[in-house]
Amino acid sequence: MSQRSDILPCADQPEQTPASTFCCGESTCASALSPVQDPSVASSAPVGSRFRIANMDCSSEESEIRRALDKVVGIHGLHFNLGERVLTISADVVAIPPALEAIKKAGFKPEPLPQETGNHQVPAGFWSSWGKLILALGLALIAEAIAFAFPTNQWISAIGMVLALGAIFLSGFGVYAKGLAALRQARLNINALMTVAVTGAFLIGQWPEAAMVMALYAIAEAIEARAVDRARGAIKSLLAMSPELAEVRQNDGTWIRMNVKLVSLDSVVRIAPGERVPLDGTITVGQSAVDQSPLTGESLPVDKTPGDEVYAGTINQAAALEIRVTSLASDSTLSRIIKAVEEAQASRAPTQRFVDQFAAIYTPAVFALALLVALLLPWVAGVTWLQAIYKGLVLLVIACPCALVISTPVSVVSGLAAGARRGILIKGGVYLEEARKIKAVALDKTGTITEGKPKLVAFEAIALDEPRERLERLAKSLASRSDHPVSKAIAQGLTESTQEVLSFEAVAGRGVQGVIDGHPYILANHRWIEERNQCSPELEARLAEHEGAGRTVTILANRDRVIALFAVADTIKTSSTQAIAQLKTLGVTPIMLTGDNALTAKTVGHKAGISEIRGNLLPEDKLKAIEEFQGQYGVTAMAGDGINDAPALAKSNIGFAMGAAGTHTAMEAADIVVMNDDLRRLPETIRLSKQTHVILWQNITLALGIKAVFLLMAIFDDASMWMAVFADMGASLLVVFNGLRLLKAVK
Repeated sequence: MSQRSDILPCADQPEQTPASTFCCGESTCASALSPVQDPSVASSAPVGSRFRIANMDCSSEESEIRRALDKVVGIHGLHFNLGERVLTISADVVAIPPALEAIKKAGFKPEPLPQETGNHQVPAGFWSSWGKLILALGLALIAEAIAFAFPTNQWISAIGMVLALGAIFLSGFGVYAKGLAALRQARLNINALMTVAVTGAFLIGQWPEAAMVMALYAIAEAIEARAVDRARGAIKSLLAMSPELAEVRQNDGTWIRMNVKLVSLDSVVRIAPGERVPLDGTITVGQSAVDQSPLTGESLPVDKTPGDEVYAGTINQAAALEIRVTSLASDSTLSRIIKAVEEAQASRAPTQRFVDQFAAIYTPAVFALALLVALLLPWVAGVTWLQAIYKGLVLLVIACPCALVISTPVSVVSGLAAGARRGILIKGGVYLEEARKIKAVALDKTGTITEGKPKLVAFEAIALDEPRERLERLAKSLASRSDHPVSKAIAQGLTESTQEVLSFEAVAGRGVQGVIDGHPYILANHRWIEERNQCSPELEARLAEHEGAGRTVTILANRDRVIALFAVADTIKTSSTQAIAQLKTLGVTPIMLTGDNALTAKTVGHKAGISEIRGNLLPEDKLKAIEEFQGQYGVTAMAGDGINDAPALAKSNIGFAMGAAGTHTAMEAADIVVMNDDLRRLPETIRLSKQTHVILWQNITLALGIKAVFLLMAIFDDASMWMAVFADMGASLLVVFNGLRLLKAVK
């Protein structure tokens, strides 16, 4: 099998995509969901240093490391891969030594790792994972059977104890060792709780239960690991969307397949039908349908022609294309999406912060309660010391906060993934949670409610003695020479052929003029016609009617008179009217804010179903309007293009950037980026937020409720240690699978 090189001739190797990373962590608490920095995605931080931390495997350890690094200046980001016990620190070079010192003071031992080279971890064999756990469970069951069948035979009991020790070693030696390390550092995490419980059970002669507890715990965590990895995989699958190789034209005209990281700006790349686009670029040759659903969530392919943009990760469907590269691999739309989602995963949502704070108090409190039970029950309840210690150990196992701590991140990450699949890029759990509170949405008009592309909607012949075909031909001949959007709309909307135009000139702020068939003609706006004294009461009435309907009117005239008029309008998208109706159903007030004149704004707004409309607004006026709405309605969102509306987007509680594929400014200005221009994504985001909130609190209630039930059972002698493990791990699995329901939440 040949080894891949960075640059290969096309025929030597087919296009490859990155393999998915295998995750096989023993522990899958909250931070198993933390993002993994992929080498193909460049970080904005100057340095990304990787360290293996052997005793880091759960959310409590991650939280301690985060707290330790909070005060270190120069750290840009932390990425935790708990399955492999790897921490990636994105930081300034000078910040790395103090960061390592802070980690060591917290009781951890970071070991430097080489930078990733693109080779992915090979999955562990059967015996290194599930085989050990199954054997451990078998030994624990045999130990239980021996204890039940031969309770008084010392020799056979000794064999049972050896089997129990073997089960503990196979299933939980790593957990046991980390628990001892945590206890030495006075850190009461899950490993510490399990270590105390297992050691205590063994010392008081409950060795079969000690073995069963550790085996069940390890198996339940392994199952949980696979379930949690589904949520991580939903985001990490983005990494596999962009090919590793691109077919690039060389200076001599030949084509060579090379690593996308080595392709420079303005290179020409060829994309065969059925292939994924390797880099962002502009089409130079060919036309095809491109499936943009991986980035934008659009259900139908989009027709692309020369001059149109295509994005890395999308799929060329119909015909070969050649594109000129406009963004490096590290700065493509896809890489920026991945980076934004990674940052969103790394941030803490409000509910998650609450749960982490609660668990930090809850775990030591229950540890103290278990100690009190073990010490006081013999005095107040008349039980034996062994019974009291056993009851305290059962309480420790039941009190494990793993289910509670994992209940929030798995739901938040699933919600982020569900949104990303629909082209809704939510830049933090806080926005995912807060979107349900939106009471008003301020909407920009052009490109948000409307298409943003003017179209010819009316053509009227004023000079009835001129054939309509001739008037169309004259207008199209002039309009086709202009780059103005209104002129382009007129040229595209007329079907007649063009004629040669002599002495063509564009007159700023007025229109264009030229000579056709030896006669001068102008294609002018209202102002220019008035300046030429060619207006009449009848023409003024026609212009007022069109302008009142929100249209821009362009007038065709010769030297003596007006001979035709053309009305251009930016039409309302069907999806916008549907979205506004859905927002109203959700109890959200839609408001239009636009720089267009008030008459046009009212016409468009009323057609779209909006009653509160404000026109003639400058960017600072929109900012003041957002402040007013926040006082009037409460939580207010703003949806716009992310450039002209940047101040209002920043001031709003949640800013939505619309149609932002490839737009750097929009990605930076907004809190939520809608990767196409479909306004229906706003009510979808609100519904997703409501569903996420419901599932978050379902999970918290389940985690605490199940523990409360088993705590009562333990107090009344109805719970054993292995039952406590079932309760804890059962609750963990339940909240994980409940959270994963969000992956299919948005339809």
